[in-house]
Amino acid sequence: MRALLSVYDKTGIVELAAGLHELGWDLVSSGGTAQAIRDTGIPVADTAEITGFPAILGHRVVTLHPKIHGGILSDRSPEHLAEMEQYGIEGIDLVVGNLYPFGSDPSAFSHGGGTAEDVIDIGGPTLVRSAAKNHAHVGVVTDPSEYPAILEELRASPDGTLSTETRRRLARAAFAHTAAYDAAVVAWFDEADDPILPPTLHVAATREDRTLRYGENPHQRAALYKTDGADPWWASATQYGGIALSYLNLYDADAAWILAHDLGASAGDQPAVAIIKHANPCGAAVAGTLAEAYQRAFDCDARSAFGGIVALNRVVDDDTVVEMVAAAQADLVIAPGYAPGVIEALQAKRKNTRLLEAVAPTPPARHLRPISGGWLVQEPHRLVTPPSEWKVVTDRVPTAAELADAALAFRICAAVTSNSIVLAKDGVAWGIGAGQQNRVEAGQIAAEKAAGRAEGGACASDAFYPFPDGIEAAASAGVAVIVQPGGSMNDDKNIARANELGVAMVFTGERQFKH
Repeated sequence: MRALLSVYDKTGIVELAAGLHELGWDLVSSGGTAQAIRDTGIPVADTAEITGFPAILGHRVVTLHPKIHGGILSDRSPEHLAEMEQYGIEGIDLVVGNLYPFGSDPSAFSHGGGTAEDVIDIGGPTLVRSAAKNHAHVGVVTDPSEYPAILEELRASPDGTLSTETRRRLARAAFAHTAAYDAAVVAWFDEADDPILPPTLHVAATREDRTLRYGENPHQRAALYKTDGADPWWASATQYGGIALSYLNLYDADAAWILAHDLGASAGDQPAVAIIKHANPCGAAVAGTLAEAYQRAFDCDARSAFGGIVALNRVVDDDTVVEMVAAAQADLVIAPGYAPGVIEALQAKRKNTRLLEAVAPTPPARHLRPISGGWLVQEPHRLVTPPSEWKVVTDRVPTAAELADAALAFRICAAVTSNSIVLAKDGVAWGIGAGQQNRVEAGQIAAEKAAGRAEGGACASDAFYPFPDGIEAAASAGVAVIVQPGGSMNDDKNIARANELGVAMVFTGERQFKH
């Protein structure tokens, strides 16, 4: 039996070589891999001895030769064996390879002239793909964590070979390895052209070990995949107690976590809390203390907050946990940390609540949504125009406090499923009307939930008001200022009605639909 070992990441390669040697395998290698094996006294043949060529062109051509790939790709049929004998080709039964670290600093790369192209591996993927293609006869290993299991199976095998099932599993992993590598190279090309909407889309992601209980409903299977190269908050999150998360737990937690940090940052790095229920905020607030922000966010809609997702952008302290224990039970709480004793206090009163500790979220590079047979791709959500550039269109000009209410209301409105209306005052979204087919009913729901608590505050709409009835509904809720994108054919009528009602109105110039 003969194995070809050609790896960039040399983790565990010497131990694997020693194990194969003990089992009587002949070893072939090149470059640094061969030297690392040879330094331990294990006999290894250099690929140059087989091909008759040294590494050439700055190490760009090492293993690209018929005597290497013929040995890997032979199907062991009489015809292939006859050709191998004719050309002096020996079979290769195991290929162990991993690839150059594309995306790393090319100046630190030992081969080539220090350009990104130098770190694009050619021989490595070719070896791996050849072996994976011929998995009926050849094993291929691309992950060093597999080495111990490979040796264990070879030692236990009656004929000293890997099973058909193992070879097939390893081949699938090998093709996934090269596919992800090619996707990274394509993304590098796209960075210089159009990283958001490239001509083709190649998504490489790895399924996480984290078990999801189910999908949107218990009869739907679900799993969590991490985009290769990404470092999302949930990948390193710590869960304290409780059962495994579901698809919707993570989906809503992501929305809550992003909103809490967004609100806190936009308010000058203040404590902020967002409570999400079925992908929509049912409570959101910023305040001078985390305890106050939590209590006010909960008070927005205490009934809907039951079983929701609570995100807090500060370490949960003793004062905040007192408020949380007194309020309705949350399904999940996510925070950057918990003061000593807080976890125990929450678990004592809310034993079914899952507690997550996580780093701050990072914005995605693009937003993907599946449709039948394809994907819709767009730039990620963001607010473009700052309040300082909004246009006051009414006779009455909002005060600084009213404009601050408007800014908060519009920011929260952008996180609510359209059509959406948000009523806010003094750092709190007192009324949230979400997901209605018309704006008037969204406003009615928001006003009913606010119950007068937004009087003197702001009303935000995620899109323009098509008719003055929306202006009238906002005024009847007692707000002092309306913030909306503008752009309706009836803008003049809406402005006139706002003037008649004595309400200030500002246009943002940007729509914030969310579906």
